[in-house]
Amino acid sequence: MSEFVRPRPEFPKRAVVTSGMPYGNKLLHHGHIGMILRADIFSRFLRDRIGKENVIFVSGTDCYGAPATESFRKLKESGSEEKSLTSYVERNHIGQKEIIKKFDIDFNFFGASALGRAKEIHEETSKWFIEKLLKANMLSTHSSWQFYDEKHHCLLNGRQVIGKCPIEGCQSEKGYADECDLCHSYLPQDLINPISQLSGETPKLVQVKNLYFNLENCTDILTEWIDSIDRKGDTPAFMVKEIREFFKKPEVYIKREFFDKFDEIKCQLPEFTESTRNEKSPSLTIVFDKLTDREQACQIFANNGIRYRTGKTLTPFRLTGDLAWGVPCPDVLGISGQTFYVWPESLWAPISFTKTYLEKIGKDENEWKKYWCSQDAQVYQFLGEDNLYFYGPAQQALFLATQGQHAKLKADEGQLQVTKINPIKSILYMNSKASSSGTIKPPMAEEFLKYYTAEQFRMHFLAMNLTNNNVSLNPKYFNPNAKEDEQDEMVKEGNLLTNVYNRILRTLFYSTQKSFDGVLPTTEIDEKVMTDCSKTILDVERFMHDKKFHQVYNALDVFIRNINKYWVKEVATADTEEKMAKLTANTLQMIFVANTLLHPIAPNGTENVADYIGLDKEKCFNWEYIFGSVYDVLDAKRGKKLIFLKEREDFFKRHQYQLDEMARKAEENN
Repeated sequence: MSEFVRPRPEFPKRAVVTSGMPYGNKLLHHGHIGMILRADIFSRFLRDRIGKENVIFVSGTDCYGAPATESFRKLKESGSEEKSLTSYVERNHIGQKEIIKKFDIDFNFFGASALGRAKEIHEETSKWFIEKLLKANMLSTHSSWQFYDEKHHCLLNGRQVIGKCPIEGCQSEKGYADECDLCHSYLPQDLINPISQLSGETPKLVQVKNLYFNLENCTDILTEWIDSIDRKGDTPAFMVKEIREFFKKPEVYIKREFFDKFDEIKCQLPEFTESTRNEKSPSLTIVFDKLTDREQACQIFANNGIRYRTGKTLTPFRLTGDLAWGVPCPDVLGISGQTFYVWPESLWAPISFTKTYLEKIGKDENEWKKYWCSQDAQVYQFLGEDNLYFYGPAQQALFLATQGQHAKLKADEGQLQVTKINPIKSILYMNSKASSSGTIKPPMAEEFLKYYTAEQFRMHFLAMNLTNNNVSLNPKYFNPNAKEDEQDEMVKEGNLLTNVYNRILRTLFYSTQKSFDGVLPTTEIDEKVMTDCSKTILDVERFMHDKKFHQVYNALDVFIRNINKYWVKEVATADTEEKMAKLTANTLQMIFVANTLLHPIAPNGTENVADYIGLDKEKCFNWEYIFGSVYDVLDAKRGKKLIFLKEREDFFKRHQYQLDEMARKAEENN
């Protein structure tokens, strides 16, 4: 055929796809599934595009840390007979896996950082990271402030303290010990109005020695990294903007009401510069050259009753803590008996899961390096915008530092490579920010399946423009204010399958059964049809490469509707067997292309279509054949005989609840 000529994006030879890890203290809500679905769709696309043997899709339950321990503590206080933290997170892990399966999500491995062989490999990987960072001289110890509950005589972990986030402009509802629920990191002493979750009283700050990664020393190479991805078309603008904010010098913001007090004590401060102020200035920005200078200044402000907020900047990244429920950290630099803080170990957990999966399928112990340490490979990470700091500056710097003291952005073969971050904006619920830990609690993911099919859910999330905007989920069946006759936004995109695509599929089958006794006629496919197919293929390939999934949906919507239009137009003049054969062949070609492009999004339905047509499963979803003729991918054992399609048979079905509602309304109208 004459392929439509257009520059095509490059794909790696091998790929790992990861999604953000849900905590081990809960099941999955719609936000978890929405993020994981995007990773699943992309991993399925890559399997079709570069070969399923070259793609590994991993994630797992983030078992350790304060979220699990605090939830377990409250559970035991309520009288639960749950035996242990391990059994608690294991139960949630199993529940997460069951929900994931119901949404047709196909992980190669969904593990748990505290369970089974994955736990053992995760501990080995954690030790490997510490050894690499120590050799690179990128570790240090600091005596930092930590909250202590005097009533309960114990140090408090991150989730056992709650206050107000000190980061300027933050809209978080909950600030924990050293990060808020929007994942802004700060020093514990900067938390505003801290309260112990154990006693309800203000905790005391005490000095505790921990191990840190010298993240603040990585500004230059991280700036080089963000500059390099800023030039690429698949990097969201909001991601670049938010990450660059962390590269600013340490700043403090003081409101106007404290200007006079500031003027009284500013001679005591380390060297700084301040913004210009006038009689209308609502606040003052004070900039320091070093983080230690800002810390000293903040102590002076606190001693003099001056309230302040801090700005984003790179700070030493804490690696360890005293929480017993965690990955053991090797004894280094005088630090002993500590465990890893949950965030750093969760960043390299996907490496542990990759190793565990490869071992499970019998691969060599160094096979993981072909995916994480090769210039021919790429790691794609799907995550929420709230986690950009950790997967952005923190993770990239950690990975780069494993090279040694002279790290390069383009790491040598055999060294950890930087990953490709694919963040999404917030998935709102009924136009409001919602989370299982917030005031607005959305339905859990499994509840949606009482009213919507997995394919409808997948199509809806595909069409959300989460690359650029916060998008609200507005399911009619959960909206008490929904009107009887209004359309349910959740099924709008799914209708492309259940209505439009179903219609042309049935038409093709019934026509072939009637005109050719169910045997596909063999005739040459029109050049224009092949060219139109090529254009859509290349559009979808580019949009998938750039992770612009809403544009993938738009391209498929136009293409599938055009198949129907083409049939309606041509069948009116197909008055001979030859013309009918040409129409059937052209339509079948377009269906073959549509089915291949839909495969990552609606895998079960498209595979059902392939079975009915008689397509070779090893070929029909493989992009090596996508520009060729549909006749090249017919199963030789089946020949050209279609499976007989019964009247009103659907390849893509509506949910039974929806069918019952349609029947009820029809009965009322009669």
